[in-house]
Amino acid sequence: MSTTTTFLRNLTRKCSNDLLSASNFIVFSYLDCLDSMFCPIFKYLDEYFEGKASPCYCSNKAQLEENGVGTKESELSETLYRRKNVFRDMVNNLGFLKQFGNEETGSADSGSLLGNRWSECGCDSCVSWMKNGDQKLHVVVREPSPKAATKDSEVKKPVENVIFLHGIFSSSLFWTQTVFPNLSESMRNNYRLFAFDLLGFGKSPKPRGILYTLRDHVESIEKSLISPFQLNSFHIVAYSMGSIIALALAAKHSKSLKSITLIAPPYFPSKDDGASLAALNCLAPKTIWPPKAFLTAFMSWYEHLSRCLCYIICRHHRAWEVILKLLTRRRKLPFMLTDMVQHTHHSFWHNMHNVVCGGANFTDENIRTLIKSGAKINIIIAKRDKVVPSVSGKIIMEKFPNLKVDFANAGHRSVVLKREKEIARKLEQIWQNGRPNPYYMPEN
Repeated sequence: MSTTTTFLRNLTRKCSNDLLSASNFIVFSYLDCLDSMFCPIFKYLDEYFEGKASPCYCSNKAQLEENGVGTKESELSETLYRRKNVFRDMVNNLGFLKQFGNEETGSADSGSLLGNRWSECGCDSCVSWMKNGDQKLHVVVREPSPKAATKDSEVKKPVENVIFLHGIFSSSLFWTQTVFPNLSESMRNNYRLFAFDLLGFGKSPKPRGILYTLRDHVESIEKSLISPFQLNSFHIVAYSMGSIIALALAAKHSKSLKSITLIAPPYFPSKDDGASLAALNCLAPKTIWPPKAFLTAFMSWYEHLSRCLCYIICRHHRAWEVILKLLTRRRKLPFMLTDMVQHTHHSFWHNMHNVVCGGANFTDENIRTLIKSGAKINIIIAKRDKVVPSVSGKIIMEKFPNLKVDFANAGHRSVVLKREKEIARKLEQIWQNGRPNPYYMPEN
């Protein structure tokens, strides 16, 4: 009886997997074709509304470089131009796009690259960054309590700085609404907290003239945070995609780093070739089930179809917000919902590929730099993470046995959102045990 039950269970599982595989092939073949069809459509619309056809990654790498796209070879993720699509190659071979694919495609004046596109929202909150002439990031600073300076026991103790980086589809609210309120009074009195919107998200600039590479992110943080506030030493706390940027920032300023904490980092071992493609296949496999995985694949593999979705949702986010408020009977929507639409397709697309996927090429090198500098590296892995495989934690431990890796019984977002107090206590402990400030000389 047990043998028959086991046989039937295995047969059912095999049939289900075969059915899912067949469905995946049919659906994604159709999407491959549809995405290729939308390429000339968007080029025509861009030329009609803006006077020039916008560059895309339907061409091969050589053609892209001729058009002025992707000339920074080391920073451009291979997932942008090596995503397999048979129909795209057929369209390119037909030469239908030659009338759009001239050298002017990749070049535009700086004003148009800062302007709003016809397919993007033009509300005050979405274009507020354009009024900021210096194009700095939106930064939220929580200064220490003034009462801390009046305590004799703490007069000689310098205020420490902490920089927080959020993940994709998020903003500084991810930290200011969760961890900041749950820090102890002593921490709030002695630590200066910096949370900011990453380049391309929230209220920060979303220019079209950059490719949102790791270098772009690091330079924007230096320009908006480290230089203006003269941060000679600091701790770093980063979540998800922000972890990749945090490692690049920390490696460049390793002498100033006291500690770095990476929460649910998308880690994929660096390889000689194909590291970013491996990251894309792992984070966004082409599957129609579960629905969340299908949406991730849809947004990550299809440049033009994802732009359609951004046009429908992000371009008209105010209307959707009104509808959701009516349906939920809320005056204010949760910040996680509103943050998901505060980006452009250009900023999302390049952050996904050049940071999340392309960052796999630099992660190991940056970790080695930090280990060599003696900085305190702490990693928190979510055991029930459905976005980043939890097995990545074991891979990190095997490759870098000296790193501090903790496992939390939570999902990708619930590792912070449902554990605010626990995360706050954990961070306080890490900061207190951080590397001594090399720039602080105690008085005799």
